[in-house]
Amino acid sequence: MEIKRGIPVSPGIAIGPALILDPEGVRVPQRLVEACQVQEEVHRLRSALAAAARDARSSQQKVDHQLGRQFGAIFAAHAVLLEDATLEQEIVDLILKQHHAAEYAVSQVVRRAIKRFSDFGEQHFMASRVADLRDIERSILYHLSNQRRESLRHLRQQAIVLAHDLTPSETAELDPTFVQGFATESGGRTSHTAIMAGALQIPAVVGIGPFLDDLAGGDLVIVDGNDGLLIIAPDPHTLARYQAARSELISLASQQHSQLRDLPACTRDGVEITLLGNIEFPHESQNCIERGAVGVGLYRTEFLYLGRQTDPSEEEHFEAYKDVIHTMGAKRPIVIRTLDLGADKFPPNRVSQYPERNPFLGLRSVRFCLRNLTLFKTQLRAILRASAFGNVRVMFPMVSTLLELRQCKMLLAEVKEDLDEEGIPFDRDLQVGTMIEVPSAAIMADQLAREVDFFSIGTNDLVQYTLAADRSNEQVASLYSAADPAVLKLIQQVVQAANRQHIEVNVCGEMSADPIFTLLLLGMGLRTLSITPHNIPVVKKVIRSVSLTDAERTAQEALQLETARDVTNFLREQTRRLVPDVLH
Repeated sequence: MEIKRGIPVSPGIAIGPALILDPEGVRVPQRLVEACQVQEEVHRLRSALAAAARDARSSQQKVDHQLGRQFGAIFAAHAVLLEDATLEQEIVDLILKQHHAAEYAVSQVVRRAIKRFSDFGEQHFMASRVADLRDIERSILYHLSNQRRESLRHLRQQAIVLAHDLTPSETAELDPTFVQGFATESGGRTSHTAIMAGALQIPAVVGIGPFLDDLAGGDLVIVDGNDGLLIIAPDPHTLARYQAARSELISLASQQHSQLRDLPACTRDGVEITLLGNIEFPHESQNCIERGAVGVGLYRTEFLYLGRQTDPSEEEHFEAYKDVIHTMGAKRPIVIRTLDLGADKFPPNRVSQYPERNPFLGLRSVRFCLRNLTLFKTQLRAILRASAFGNVRVMFPMVSTLLELRQCKMLLAEVKEDLDEEGIPFDRDLQVGTMIEVPSAAIMADQLAREVDFFSIGTNDLVQYTLAADRSNEQVASLYSAADPAVLKLIQQVVQAANRQHIEVNVCGEMSADPIFTLLLLGMGLRTLSITPHNIPVVKKVIRSVSLTDAERTAQEALQLETARDVTNFLREQTRRLVPDVLH
């Protein structure tokens, strides 16, 4: 048994066979074949070995010519191993005797060799062959997958997905019916992939560091999304303990949902807090209702673009928004965020169009939309049309300057005029908001507040940009903290600016979903929180267990502390004292 520790990003416990994606996205399924298909698998294997060997010989000739034979010899060695009868027979035996698919048999044999080589230690010359084995495995799997390429969306057996990383579009393809959980070597707590895992309610751990070489597809693993653990080949005692814990969590969650769903989110001294839901996909609006949300505070719309080669039409936008209105009802507020494309969320048809060295500081969100006016106006038309059917609000993301906000509002006014001329109804009093996600917006909050009806503080990006720590980079995970005093001062500044202008202010980042921050946010003056649906019950429990006096006293003390660690420890201690059964 091996235990790997990472960053928990979506709670829950998942137990099942590993489905490994290599860094280039090649699937390694644990799949058995019928006896009548065994010879076909052997034929597929031999064809893939031959093709991989040809590739290696071709690379050898090219490198011989360009760099010299001493470098070409690396690929010659690859070809020799790929043509080795012993290696082939070892793989064939797994296919013939255990009826494994060719991909899984290759992965098992090569990963065993990698493990043996790694055991010599980093200084031993044998350890240097590990990279060669990885290349060889990838080459064989590439040729096998060309003949039997499958997408994660077509997965029809329960598994736990393990990968170096998952793109947002890959995560969007995960079907919770079959994908019980996932774990990745890279990533951070608030990467878009992590957020989508929470939206899909799939237990997930990211930022574990290298682990893919320590197991093969089909190995039994446990993903503990509560404590951030990946357990490989659990022993019987550990397996039994986690199976019992998973059953208890499911039962407890069901009980908590039913008890709290219809109760108001009121503090003990009668202050009502508005709890809204964050959603990625239209079907999640039902989760908001089931968890007791009174509306949608953040409707991310990037899902319409991810995993496709063409931009969605106005009708596709409109129907997606109408779906949510239909579920939530005409009176509940629905805040639709305009496209936050860019950074880690470029759709395939636009990746090559805008290559960037530092996409998080580049053409993303409103910057991207203001460069693509047809795309932007298409979405604005759909939002305005949908506003005729419900309490729809529009919100612009990643606004960094007053000019950007005014440009967005000007385009919205132009679209309103177009709809007027066409006789298409819309809500003429549509509320307009802006997200506060970068320090410049927080600093200019007084000026921005005069231009909009509401603020929504996106703490995921605000933390990233304030601390210059990439939220998806596990190497700087220790720096990335919503509890950092610099971040808290900016949030306080934004809340005060909103109050001076008498506009609503909300927090919609992952900070609002973490129960250790609930007391702090209430004490800082927040009366609206927008949360991933599955976290609503636990946040509501904290709210109903404390008084506003408790919260204000907690915030006052927390804002005097000097480090993120001190703030986190203090908030955890206060939450445990006031709501003892809410934290693990």
